[in-house]
Amino acid sequence: MRNRGLGSWPARRARMTPDAVAVIGAGRSITFAQLYRRVARVCGELRAAGVRAGDRIVYLGPNHPAYLELLFAAGALGAVFVPVNFRSAATEIDYILGDCGARVLCHTEPYRDVVGELTVEVRTICVAADEVLEDDALVPDEPIDLEDPCIIMYTSGTTGRPKGAVLTHGNLTWNCLNVLVESDIAADEVALVSAPLFHAAALGMLCLPVLLKGGCVVLLEKFDPAVVFDALERHRVTRMFGVPAMYDALAALDRWDTADLSSIRVLLCGGAPVPHNTIRRYLTRGLTFVQGYGMTEASPGALLLDPAHAQTKAGSAGVPSFFSDVRVVDERGEPVADGERGEVIVSGPNVMSGYWNRPAETAEVLREGWFHSGDVATVDADGYVYIVDRMKDVIISGGENIYPAEVENVLTAHPAVASCAVIGVPDERWGEIGRAVVVLADGQEVDPQTLLTFARERLAGYKVPRSVHFVGELPRGGSGKVLKSVVRDLYG
Repeated sequence: MRNRGLGSWPARRARMTPDAVAVIGAGRSITFAQLYRRVARVCGELRAAGVRAGDRIVYLGPNHPAYLELLFAAGALGAVFVPVNFRSAATEIDYILGDCGARVLCHTEPYRDVVGELTVEVRTICVAADEVLEDDALVPDEPIDLEDPCIIMYTSGTTGRPKGAVLTHGNLTWNCLNVLVESDIAADEVALVSAPLFHAAALGMLCLPVLLKGGCVVLLEKFDPAVVFDALERHRVTRMFGVPAMYDALAALDRWDTADLSSIRVLLCGGAPVPHNTIRRYLTRGLTFVQGYGMTEASPGALLLDPAHAQTKAGSAGVPSFFSDVRVVDERGEPVADGERGEVIVSGPNVMSGYWNRPAETAEVLREGWFHSGDVATVDADGYVYIVDRMKDVIISGGENIYPAEVENVLTAHPAVASCAVIGVPDERWGEIGRAVVVLADGQEVDPQTLLTFARERLAGYKVPRSVHFVGELPRGGSGKVLKSVVRDLYG
């Protein structure tokens, strides 16, 4: 084959395991042979719509077989796939359509009304999960190399307008190799994909590696704890990815203690610092609960904590993935001493080629072959990395650095607290002081002073927030991360 990228994967898997089930979603099961035929049909539809190599194809919809069909079809044509957050407002989608210069917008039926509100002129196609056409259509075999762009994945935009990280076919392929090496993915894997595929983690850490290996992905259109438990039992799921908020929601259900989780081999968690309480809940159930760390710009894997050290190194994000290198450096770019805080930088063939049409911002983060993440971490004597916080979220109070994730970890250990976000608010004397924005667990009550006393018994005095604000819920992005910028705007 001349195509060495993702667009060739359906053909390669169809010739190896044509009858194995590749995808379960939208009410049907699709084998690898059927997936190949469906991708061939989508290629024809896109070509009829004028799509050529280099064009951008935007997808608006939930986790759905159409997502994967469009991704592979774009890869076969040499086009660039652009998934967008289906929770986005029309103005936000307009921005992405304009920023990437989309040729076609493909959407599922429920999003027809949203598409009608858009102002950017672009050809639209409504995609569906109809029956496979039994014809002799072939996926084109275009000359596509690993260096060619495959996906533009937009970052969450918590610090401003979203930026499009350009991930090449090679970036995604090398990331999959990292996952296969470090995670023991098997050909009989059944992976539950309930985290949204418009974010890099669900796609790169679960969906693509499992399909590459010949396993099956079960697509859920949205995360619902009760539905997730049903799917885990019905499909005998072996592997799942989620962010901490998702795992906390599962453990909070009454069903948690009785659910049949015997088929699960690995639960992978990432996307945000993982509270110690979350880790303990899953390890107590005898489950293999593995933390990882990454970012969209790394396709996304950078660190992984192997199951053998899940308990002895609990709280660590692990060591660098096989084909990746990670350092924790000071302001001069020198590695920090054990236990000292520094910035995480990442290098490897999985790191993006740059931000779409943003050369200045690309040059700011990609320097001398290293991606500068803006995340703060420490390293222990064994080389295990512990993510502390985002540099932009650090509170500087009276010259002292306060890392909100550390404070949040303490507060969420209180039995009355379901979740919290700690932010800095202006103070004439100290410059900034901490404020805890807290969501209480169902049926629980606690007064602010009791909560602050609890924190003071476990933290240095300067780290303890000066105020507590109770809310019904915290604003979260599509990946489940708390949107600190929105919390600051609302409660700061």
